[in-house]
Formats: sequence, C-alpha cells, structure tokens
Amino acid sequence: MKKNIMIRGGYGLPTGIAIGYLITIVISAIWGEGYYAPCVPELVERMGSEINAVILQAVLCGLLGMVCGGGSVIWDMEKWSIARQTGTYFLLILVTMIPIGYALRWMEHSLAGIVQYCVIFVIIFASVWILQYLNVLRKIKAINSKLN
Repeated sequence: MKKNIMIRGGYGLPTGIAIGYLITIVISAIWGEGYYAPCVPELVERMGSEINAVILQAVLCGLLGMVCGGGSVIWDMEKWSIARQTGTYFLLILVTMIPIGYALRWMEHSLAGIVQYCVIFVIIFASVWILQYLNVLRKIKAINSKLN
C-alpha cells in the first residue's frame, strides 16, 4: 500500500499544479478584465513579489495534488464501507485544503470566510462524489446486463 500511495502521490504532484494553473486561467478569464492574475493580490503582497507568490502557490497546489492522489488508496480498501471510505477521504482532503486555502488567501481570513470556504468545499466534494457514484452504478449495471 505504501508503494501505491507514493506512486499516486507522485502523479498527484503535477496534476495538482496543473489544476491550480487551470483554475487561475478560468478565474482570470471570468474576472480578470483581460489580464491574467496568477494568484490573489493579497498573496502577492504578503509574499513580497508575484514570483514568490506563484512559487508558493505551485508548491502548495502540488502538495494538495499529492495528498489527493496518495489518499485515493482509501477507495481501494475493500474491507471498509463506502461510508468509512468517503468520511476518511473527506477528512483527509478537508484538513489539507483548509490550511492551504488559508495560506494562499483563497478564503477571507475570518471565521465567516473559513465557514464559507468549507461550505463550498462540501458542495464540490458531494457533487463529485455523487457523479462518481452514479458512474460506478452505471458500470455495474452494464456488467450485470452482459452477464445476463
């Protein structure tokens, strides 16, 4: 299992960086008024320069990708119930996302900002989980129909 965690975490590193980069492109396209914003202005100010802010964001997005990728071995734990797998993965990602989001200024630095960030996280997590669950059900039905 440790080997799988390392391999998946290794794949997660560039994936996390790529997703973080794509998010900045989408956000800039929607709200950038023709300009590319590689990270939030508050992070640039805190880090002293745009390059320092971008480097920190890339490193932390890579770390987030590693945790998501490595943590995906939870879904292979066949002795665990789907509820236990979901709860464990949810908590792993949440306790990773909150400090990273806070450090990168993806949320307002207040209790309300943290709560709002968590609510958005729960909505996105639940949406992805439901889509994945429905996809697995569809595949199971296809396999069963071939067996019958």
